[in-house]
Amino acid sequence: MENEVNKIVTLCGKDWAITGIEFTFVGGSQECEQCRLKKVCLKLRIGSKYKIVGVRNGEVQPCQLHDDGVIAVEVVELPLLLAVDSKMAVEGAVIRINGNCSNVECSFFNICNPSNIGKDESLEIIGVGEAFECPKGKTMRVVEVSRSG
Repeated sequence: MENEVNKIVTLCGKDWAITGIEFTFVGGSQECEQCRLKKVCLKLRIGSKYKIVGVRNGEVQPCQLHDDGVIAVEVVELPLLLAVDSKMAVEGAVIRINGNCSNVECSFFNICNPSNIGKDESLEIIGVGEAFECPKGKTMRVVEVSRSG
């Protein structure tokens, strides 16, 4: 059962309001600017991945983007994957990433420098995965993190 504290109520298209569906929030569009429901729809973090854990019983609301309207759902933000120096890869540790690698040709660049995590954001390591060698000679580990603030 999902943690009640981490549930967020938002709106999604009625046609995909199904428990278990995962999606990445990409933000609103121009049509959302004048909508009276935008505060409910647009309170998720852009670039973060979410899972629908419940569909609320309620009235379908009209929406300019969804032909069948929108309905209230409960979502949880899913953990993020990130690569960190193996010395920092300790479950329970709270870290901040520095994302200072500029080697965009590296196959690990995106996991070392994720675009959906801010440089000043606090992250808690909730799982430690495989190690790999960085082309710069560092030993890195893939970790699963959740936002702690």
